[in-house]
Amino acid sequence: MSRYRTSVNTPTGWTVPGEKPSRVGWRKLYLPSRLPQFPVPERLRDCILEDEDIEDVVPVIQQDLDNKNYTSRFKALLHLEEIQMDIDIREFDLERVNFRPIREFLALKVPGLAEGRPSVLIGDKIIVTEPGDSSGPAYEGYVHELMSEDVLLRFNQDFHLTNNGKDFNVVFTFNRSPLRRCHQAVTFAVNLGENVLFPTTLIPKLSRLLASKKSRANVVPLNSAKHTSDKKQTMTFYNRHLNDQQKAAVTRILQGQCRPLPYILFGPPGTGKTMTVVETILQILKKMPSSRILACTPSNSAADLIAERIHRSEQVKTSDMVRLNAAQRNEDTVPDCVKPYCCYGENLDLASHYRIVICTCASAGILYTLGIKAGHFSHVFVDESGQATEPECLIPCGMVAGSDGQIVLAGDPMQLGPVLRSKHSRKYGLELSFLERLINTPLYQRNESMFADHGCYDPLLVTKLVDNYRSHQAILSLSSQLFYHAELRERADRQVTHSLCDWHMLPSKGFPVLFHGIRGEDTREGDSPSWFNPAETVQVVRYLQGLMRDETHQVATEDVGVITPYRKQVEKIRLLIDKLGMDMVKVGSVEEFQGQERPVIIISTVRSNERLIGFDMKHTLGFLSNPKRFNVAISRAQCLLIIIGNPFVLSQDKYWQTLIDYCIENKAYTGCDLPDLSKLEDANGQEVPDQPKGGQQIVGDVT
Repeated sequence: MSRYRTSVNTPTGWTVPGEKPSRVGWRKLYLPSRLPQFPVPERLRDCILEDEDIEDVVPVIQQDLDNKNYTSRFKALLHLEEIQMDIDIREFDLERVNFRPIREFLALKVPGLAEGRPSVLIGDKIIVTEPGDSSGPAYEGYVHELMSEDVLLRFNQDFHLTNNGKDFNVVFTFNRSPLRRCHQAVTFAVNLGENVLFPTTLIPKLSRLLASKKSRANVVPLNSAKHTSDKKQTMTFYNRHLNDQQKAAVTRILQGQCRPLPYILFGPPGTGKTMTVVETILQILKKMPSSRILACTPSNSAADLIAERIHRSEQVKTSDMVRLNAAQRNEDTVPDCVKPYCCYGENLDLASHYRIVICTCASAGILYTLGIKAGHFSHVFVDESGQATEPECLIPCGMVAGSDGQIVLAGDPMQLGPVLRSKHSRKYGLELSFLERLINTPLYQRNESMFADHGCYDPLLVTKLVDNYRSHQAILSLSSQLFYHAELRERADRQVTHSLCDWHMLPSKGFPVLFHGIRGEDTREGDSPSWFNPAETVQVVRYLQGLMRDETHQVATEDVGVITPYRKQVEKIRLLIDKLGMDMVKVGSVEEFQGQERPVIIISTVRSNERLIGFDMKHTLGFLSNPKRFNVAISRAQCLLIIIGNPFVLSQDKYWQTLIDYCIENKAYTGCDLPDLSKLEDANGQEVPDQPKGGQQIVGDVT
């Protein structure tokens, strides 16, 4: 906190505007609805910086969320997140630095830029002042390009002409627009109605499919066998590989009997959730001529995936679908097949003319400023909704067509939630996604006695996908038992999932999971907060070499992923594998692998201090003590999963103890001697629940 308060002072004098990034052909848009600023209250900012009691300043954050405090509570949480983002970005502040001319830009070398924590983005603004001249001008510079260690900036032209290597002080800021759009969304949220935000009652509406055909005479109850068979006979699916649960989800969403309540598509790892979303969008497009569809995700890559799969269906024309992109997005990152559908600044005002609009949740806020009103879209899909904060998710949801509109939340509440910077925003609930909050309400939650024939969820509200098309049964089984009521079924291509079952380094042939116990040493360098474990680094490389040198099994370097929670361990592993010519192996944190899969996954857990127990142990374990991170880590592999860690440390967490037990039972453990597991207790002294609730994502532990 002191670094923030003693870094370069924010300029208080007059400011010379810089030149924002733009594209050739852009024209200034008329924005009929200006986005308000939603400034952070200074009293709250001071409270955080002085480490005072937040609840005294904003008592609403300790209240249970309800319809009355909904807007004020989320606004306070968003302010807390912004304060921390501001503190983090100010870590980049620089004193007495100079700029180098590169082409039409001025380049600034920024230490720590390559590490990406926090990140500097195209469109971010810096403020430059001359040292010791508090009354002089401040110059705004905008980031136009990012290099490995440099940012390329554009200022006012006079600054470019007069810059002659003089020293300047630099203050970094970030683009507040996504946060402002979240504030706007929670302000508008009350328009959705209390039964959408806090659903307690479901009154089924007439099926949209039946209503569109004006056929009310043959309405059959949805839970009857006749209804199900009729729909299977009449519905023609564009994707012929859909399973029964996927087809049921498509049909239920098209019928829309739960509207305006959100429909949840619960998609555990590898179950084809996005494939189901794409099929549903195509069916709505073809069967409901008056429909308008908004499909959003938290990230550009996930939004591109939806657009790409819709394109490959060959069921849409460029006049049907638009892929909205933020102004600062680099066009080179867009897949080639998606580019014909892309829309940037020069024609965003045409977005309302397309039947299908695809963008990130944050970019959906652009539609508000273009004057597109709530009710414009008949269907709103939020894929990967478990990774978005509730305010972020509500940006697109707020544009649905009132009581007749259908919101669809697709995701997995048992995988990682949104990445947050502030420990305070996490503590008071911003890490809980809209998807997870809803599925834990009485109306949506699992009920085996009432809905045994429908996957244990009310079929009008939830479809849970259970056919896994990713992993070998040995890899799938543990995740299924701990997080999904042992309901996941192996449906993947056995030629892929069984391809390494007889790999020579497996302790148990036919069982492609192994745990390698190492009582190594976790250490840090200098004043770095990040940990690494040399013994585990060496063992990771040994297994990689064992894979690459195996003449019987052809494993490419790009088919292997290494997951580890600490940036320093990532750095050490990359250093070794680059020297060995295995630079295509992806090494990263759990967050970087969510939504991805690899034939082979190696997990290096790093932490090895056996003296840490109880509460202290719980905090030091970092991602290891988080059930969601555990679930994501062990569910990425298709045909081989290797875990490297200290069983004396890991066994003190119930989930990791269960994994060690699982490997021991299947003769898949190797390495150091084992602790007496019967004498160890969980850090909380509690049993592993069937379905863990929530779980904070401790971003600070992946430094």
